[in-house]
Amino acid sequence: MPHQHSSEDGGTPVWHTCPPQQVLDVLNTGSDGLTQTEALRRLERYGANRLKPPQAKSAMMRFLLQFHNVLIYILLVASVLTAVLGHWVDSGVILGVVVINAIIGFVQEGKAEKALNAIRRMLSLAAIVIRAGQREQIPAEQLVPGDIVLLQSGDKVPADLRLLHCKNLRIEEAALTGESQAVEKSISEVEAVTAIGDRFCMAYSGTLVVYGQGTGIVVATGQQTEIGRISQMIAQVDKLTSPLLRQMAIFARWLTLVVLLLAAGIFVYGLLWQDYPLSEIFMAAVSMAIAAVPEELPAIMTITLALGVQNMARRSAIVRRLPAVETLGAVTVICTDKTGTLTRNEMTVQRVVTADDQLQVSGAGYVPKGSFSRDGAEISSVDHADLRELCRAGLLCNDALLRQSNDTWEIQGDPTEGALITLAMKAALDPTQEHEQLPRIDVIPFEPEHRFMATLHHDHTGHSLVYVKGAPERVLVMCNHQCSQGEDRPLQSDFWQARIREASENGQRILAIASRVMPVKQHTLAMSDMETGFTLLGLVGIIDPPREEAITAVQQCHAAGIRVKMITGDHRITAAAIGASLGIGDGQRTVTGIELDDMDDAQLRRTAADVDIFARADPGHKLRLVNALQNNGEIVAMTGDGVNDAPALKRADIGVAMGRKGTEVAKEAAEMVLTDDNFASIAHAVEEGRTVYDNIRKTMVYVLPTNGGEAGLVLLAIMFGMALPVTPLQILWINMVTTVTLAISLSFERPEMSVMSRPPHDPHAPVLSGFLVWRIVFVTLLMIGGSFALYFWELAQGSSVELGRTVVVNVLVLCEIVYLFNCRYLIASVCSRQGMLGNPYVVLAAGSLLILQLLLTYLPVMQQLFGTVALDAAAWGRIAAVSLILFVVIEFEKYWLRRRGIKD
Repeated sequence: MPHQHSSEDGGTPVWHTCPPQQVLDVLNTGSDGLTQTEALRRLERYGANRLKPPQAKSAMMRFLLQFHNVLIYILLVASVLTAVLGHWVDSGVILGVVVINAIIGFVQEGKAEKALNAIRRMLSLAAIVIRAGQREQIPAEQLVPGDIVLLQSGDKVPADLRLLHCKNLRIEEAALTGESQAVEKSISEVEAVTAIGDRFCMAYSGTLVVYGQGTGIVVATGQQTEIGRISQMIAQVDKLTSPLLRQMAIFARWLTLVVLLLAAGIFVYGLLWQDYPLSEIFMAAVSMAIAAVPEELPAIMTITLALGVQNMARRSAIVRRLPAVETLGAVTVICTDKTGTLTRNEMTVQRVVTADDQLQVSGAGYVPKGSFSRDGAEISSVDHADLRELCRAGLLCNDALLRQSNDTWEIQGDPTEGALITLAMKAALDPTQEHEQLPRIDVIPFEPEHRFMATLHHDHTGHSLVYVKGAPERVLVMCNHQCSQGEDRPLQSDFWQARIREASENGQRILAIASRVMPVKQHTLAMSDMETGFTLLGLVGIIDPPREEAITAVQQCHAAGIRVKMITGDHRITAAAIGASLGIGDGQRTVTGIELDDMDDAQLRRTAADVDIFARADPGHKLRLVNALQNNGEIVAMTGDGVNDAPALKRADIGVAMGRKGTEVAKEAAEMVLTDDNFASIAHAVEEGRTVYDNIRKTMVYVLPTNGGEAGLVLLAIMFGMALPVTPLQILWINMVTTVTLAISLSFERPEMSVMSRPPHDPHAPVLSGFLVWRIVFVTLLMIGGSFALYFWELAQGSSVELGRTVVVNVLVLCEIVYLFNCRYLIASVCSRQGMLGNPYVVLAAGSLLILQLLLTYLPVMQQLFGTVALDAAAWGRIAAVSLILFVVIEFEKYWLRRRGIKD
C-alpha cells in the first residue's frame, strides 16, 4: 500500500478506493480548482513537489573511505614495516599501489548517490493545472495536493493523481510496474487491496501518457508519491560486501594474528635463547613479518578483477564496481524481471484463429518477417482469404504507425496495435496501399467502458465497411456470424469460447476482430451501429515473446547450479506462460504480490526458496524477496530495467541493469549494466566471474608458498643461530618484482572446461579450502627444504654468506617459475602442449624473469644494491635440479589426488 498524504480533515484515505467526488470533497477542491492563496498555503504545508536530496558525503570523505578495506590494510602494514627498515623507495612503491587503488575506487564507486538524482530527474518539469477556473502552466514543483491537472498524449505525469475524467487515456507504467503494455485508465474506483498495475483510476508520478487525454486531482507529491517511496527505499537499503571481501577479511585477520605471534616469538627466542643483539633480532623479526605478509596479493587481486572487467566489457557487460566481478562467480540465484530482460518488450502476434484454422505465426518483435503455419507446415497467406481479411481489419482498425529506421523497426503508438500492423505485413499486405483502397471515414475510439475500437471505411465504389477489434467477450456479443471460406455462417459461440480459454491459458492477450458491411453509404459511425450484425473474422493471440538467447541462457544457469527466479509486475497467467517457455519454475505454482503481503518473514523465506515465479510484484515485494533469499544463505543477482527494480538492485549482492531500455535509476543502483539488454550476457558474465575467482585462488596458492618459504628460512636461521639466508631487501625483490610479475600472468587464464558445469562456490566457505591449505603447506615445505639444503651446501663448501644468499634468491625464483606452470591447473596435469604453452603470458613472464634474475646476479649495480655475487655453472645446475624436482613432485601429487577423486 503506498503511503498517502493526509487529507484536510486528518484522515488517510486510500485514494484508489474513493469515488471522484469523495476525493474532491476530502481535498476541499471545487470544480474551478484551488485558488492561488490556497495553493500557496498548501505549498507551505506540504512542501515542494520534489524529492529530497540525500545527505551526501564530501569528496574527501569518499576518498578516505576507499582505504577502509582489509586488502588495503595489508598493503599499508607492509608499507609501514618497509619504512621501519629504512627502505623508503620500496615503502613508496607499496604506498603508491595503495593510492592508485583508492583512486580507481573513488572514480568507480563515487557516483552511488546518482541513483536518487536520476529519480529526481524523472519528475515532470511542468504541469497544466486549473486554478481559480483558469487553465495555466506551472512548474511541477509547485503542485500541491488538491490541484486539478490536465493530461494529454506525450505528457509525463507530474504527481500521483486520482483520475476524474478519461478519454482513451493510456499510460505506460513499465518503469514503475514492469508491464510492457500501456494501461487503459478509467475513473472507477477499485478494491483497497489492489496491485499498482491494476489501479486503473490512478496516474503515478514519472509515468508517461502515450494516448488520449485525462484530468486528475493531485493526491500525493514529492516524497509521498510512489516514486518518492522508491527513492526512500533506495536510500535505506544497505549495500552488502562481496563474498570475496568477506572471506579475505577473515583470512587477513588470521594471517595478521599468526604473523604477529611468530614475529613476537622470534624476537623473544632470539633475544633470550640465542643472545642476538636487540637491534639485530628486532630487524630479523621485522624481516620475517615482511616475508610472511603477502603485500603483493591485494595488488594482484585488483589487477585480476580489472582484467575481468575488461573481458566482461567485450561481452556487453559493463561492471561499475570491481568486487562485483568476483561476486558473479558466487551467485546462486538470479532474480530477473520479465519485461525487456527475458522478453523482447515488443508485442507479437503468435496465434491466429479463424473458423477453419488455428495458425501459428513465426517471427518476433516489430520486424515484419515471418510466416504462417498449420501444425508445423507452412502455408501461404496469399491463398488464405479469411486470414488476409482478418489481417486487413487489424491493419485498418488501428492508430499506430510502424517505421523502419536503418535496420530497426519502431512503432509510434500502442504496442498491441503495432503488433497487428506487423502481422498484416507478414501476410503480404501493404499498409499504404490498404489505407488508399479503404480510407477511414469515421472512428469510435477505444474506451474502457465499451472495450472496443471501430472504424468506418469506404471503398472506391461507395460501399461502407466497419471493422472492429476489442475484448473477445465484448466483440462476440456484437456478432451473429463467423467468416468461413469467405462466407458468412452462423456463429458457433462455444467453439470461440474454447479457443479464447486455450489462448489465455498460454498467457496470450486475446483480441477479437470482426467486420460488418453497411447496407447504405454512411459518413458517421454511432454506437447504435455497433450493437449487432457483425461477422467474426477471428482471434489473434498476442504476447511479449521471450528472447531465444534467454532460453539458452536460463538452461546454462541451471546447468551451472544457479536458480533463476522471475519477479514481474505482469499478470499471473502471463508470467506463468513466459516462465514455462523459458524453463523457469515447475509449471505448477505462481505467487502474486498480494499473496506475499499476507506472509510473515518465515513463510516468505520458505516461499522464496520453493517458488520461481512471482507475479504482480511491486518494488517492496522485490526487495522483500531479495532479503528473504539472502537470509536463506543465497548469493543473489537481481536484474531489472525500471525504477521499480532499483531498491532490489541495490540490495542484491549484485544488481544487473539493462543498458538500452533501462532507466538511469536502475543503472546507477546496479553494479553491472548489460549494454545489449540481453539476459544471455549474464551467463557470460557468470562464467567470467567464476574464472576470476578461480584465478584469484590460483594466485593465492601460487603467492603464499613463496611468502611461507621466505618466512620459514628466516625462522630456521634464527632457531639455529645462523646468518639470515635472505635479506629484507632480497625478500622485497622476490615479492614485489618476481612474484607480482609471475602471478599477474595467472590473471590471464581463460575458463577451464568445467567452469559452467559445476555448482557455485560456497560463499560462506573460507577462501582457502582444506585442499588449498594442504597445497600451500606442501609447496612451502618443499621450497624451504630445497633452499635451506643449497644454503647449507654452499656454506659447507666454504662459500661466503653473500654467495649462499644469492643461491637462495635464485632457487626461490626458479622454483616460483616452475610452480607457476603447476598452478595453471590446480588438479589437472599441465604436462601437455596446452598446459605448458596455452597461456602466452605465463611463458612471457617466465622468460622476462629469467633475464631479471641474470641481471640481479651479474650486473654490478644490482650486486651492490642487493648484496648478490656471480654464480658458476655448477651452482646453476644445482638450482635447476631443485626447481625441476619441485615441478615433478607437485605433478605427482596432482596425479595422486586425481586417483583419489579429490576435486578443487
